[in-house]
Amino acid sequence: MLDIDLHSHSNISDGVLTPAQLVDRAAQRGVKVLALTDHDDVAGLDEARCAAAKKNITFINGVEISVSWRGRTIHILGLNVDPEYQPLYEGLAAIRSGRTQRAQNIAEELEKAGITGSLKGAYAFVGERGLIGRTHFGRFLVEKGYAKDMKSVFKKYLVKGKPGYAHHEWAALSQAIAWITGSGGRAVIAHPARYNLGKNVLNDLLDEFSALGGSAIEVISASHTPQQVEIFAAHAKNRNLLTSCGSDFHGPGESFFDLGRLPELPFGCVPVWHDWNAF
Repeated sequence: MLDIDLHSHSNISDGVLTPAQLVDRAAQRGVKVLALTDHDDVAGLDEARCAAAKKNITFINGVEISVSWRGRTIHILGLNVDPEYQPLYEGLAAIRSGRTQRAQNIAEELEKAGITGSLKGAYAFVGERGLIGRTHFGRFLVEKGYAKDMKSVFKKYLVKGKPGYAHHEWAALSQAIAWITGSGGRAVIAHPARYNLGKNVLNDLLDEFSALGGSAIEVISASHTPQQVEIFAAHAKNRNLLTSCGSDFHGPGESFFDLGRLPELPFGCVPVWHDWNAF
């Protein structure tokens, strides 16, 4: 099992734990290298980095950027980014400002389905930064008994074609990759199986991502079956892309994978960390 986890969330975005608590849990579970990749925000990195130093964990500055591509929402991880790089900092701020409007739109859609009070209910789960996302609505809906758990609540309410879905325009793929690479980081396509793109559209995405300077595919993910792991490993090899791994941990009892319990990358994969000096 790998002791490297390059995809995790704190309550700065839609995780349950504070950045320091996240690091503590990672240490308890034997993680040696951890990236904090909150949605569209880097405000938790300093706290997590300080906590990681006390636990002898190698800490990687990360972020997960919301991208719109052909009418779909795609998530791009930035690993080893410089959080003070001005285009990245300003770009993330612009994305965050749009989340408030999207939350209002989600609440209006849920209202149409007869679910009241969702905006206030979702904000009750939001951390001190006030960054609201679908996960916060999901927690409200589970609490109120509209679904049994987070996995089912997304399928029932918060994806395209379901009550509670609200289309929103995020950053362009080219922008996200430019912000990440300009800051000295590497761009990684997060959990690619989750997008259900189909073979041809997936190939188009990977080709465009690679041409724009994207570096890696997240091959090991809580969203991937063993068969999908092999499929995305093959895509990476065919395009000379690096590979990454991450639990996408949000909180105890809520995530499909816990921190640090990740299978090895398939044979022949070149890991995104292969030339990082910190290792």
